[in-house]
Amino acid sequence: MLARRSLLIAALLATPAAWAKPPTVADIRAVERRRLLPQASILLAAAPRTIATIPAPRSPAGRHDYYSEGDYWWPDPANPGGPYIRRDGRSNPDKFDGHRDALIAFGRTVPALAALWELTGEARFAEAAMRHLAAWFVDPATRMNPNLNHAQAIIGVNGGRAIGVIDTLQIVEVARAATLFARNDAPGYAAIRAGVEDWFGKYLDWLTTSPFGIEERDEKNNHGTCWLLQAASFAALVGRKDVLAAARTRLRNIIIPAQIEPDGRQPRELARTKPYAYSLFNLDVLAASAWLLGGPGLIEWKTADGRSIGGAVAWMTPYIADKAKWPLPPDVEYWDGFPVRQPSLLFGGIAKQRRDWLDIWQRLDPDPVIGEVVRNYPVRQPLLWL
Repeated sequence: MLARRSLLIAALLATPAAWAKPPTVADIRAVERRRLLPQASILLAAAPRTIATIPAPRSPAGRHDYYSEGDYWWPDPANPGGPYIRRDGRSNPDKFDGHRDALIAFGRTVPALAALWELTGEARFAEAAMRHLAAWFVDPATRMNPNLNHAQAIIGVNGGRAIGVIDTLQIVEVARAATLFARNDAPGYAAIRAGVEDWFGKYLDWLTTSPFGIEERDEKNNHGTCWLLQAASFAALVGRKDVLAAARTRLRNIIIPAQIEPDGRQPRELARTKPYAYSLFNLDVLAASAWLLGGPGLIEWKTADGRSIGGAVAWMTPYIADKAKWPLPPDVEYWDGFPVRQPSLLFGGIAKQRRDWLDIWQRLDPDPVIGEVVRNYPVRQPLLWL
């Protein structure tokens, strides 16, 4: 699989395309070098900040336990002080976001440092990443407990929900960074490797056996997809071949048939109040899952009636290239924030040898700043995947 993937990448990137010049493997590295090197000083200066340092007044648990509150839940005007009520697609700005914001920052910083280390070979980038990994996963004073028992709570209703498992999608690329560090003997990783991989192993056990984890696995929309990418990424790091095999089977037999129509539409995401952003988000996670679990072949793979991730990329790409063509009403929030540099275009473009998709990918913004857009764009560092 890896040999075929390498041959496809080399063949595609060595062929004249819609880029400004015929691309090579070095061209993608050059794109990333131009993007990341200007960020180097900020990334190197960023101090680790874990959930243990961020008070969560409404959390029912301890300082090492992750806590967040549901996005679309609001005070009930008819019952002030009572249980919150749902307003789908409308994010409550007063919800507690401290832990999630810290997790997102962690999920952006460490992968970017890993990509810079891969690009430059400079130990300072790896050593900076190690400080963050140690703080989050190893140091008893600052580490996060390996579960999400109290994520996406609803005030007045519960202290956490299964769908809160989606919050740790933000550390999928942290696991990819750790995999890179392990494979290439990064400076400083040997000292913390056992602690980092022990944390991910325990979290993977919770993800695959706890009631919340199982419930999230069985969700029919993007939540089930996000569970799958997490399980696959964490299992790849800790060598759980059984989880990887089960994830591969689940993607082919359950997720693709249930989530993608033969024409490429994603009806469960299109039914939401933010159909454009949800379709982009789920497609990115689908494509990353397929790339990790089976490479180009799994992106191209089709069910008997023609459902495929490649087909979903093909359906969505015209609306990424020109959002004015979108056939549905605009999203109720953050309509102007998307698209960004969607990784589905990169993975799909390589798999299907669509140089026009890669051209669109290259043109889009790789570093959005709107918080909600960043949250829904968790695959940000292509060098950790290619």
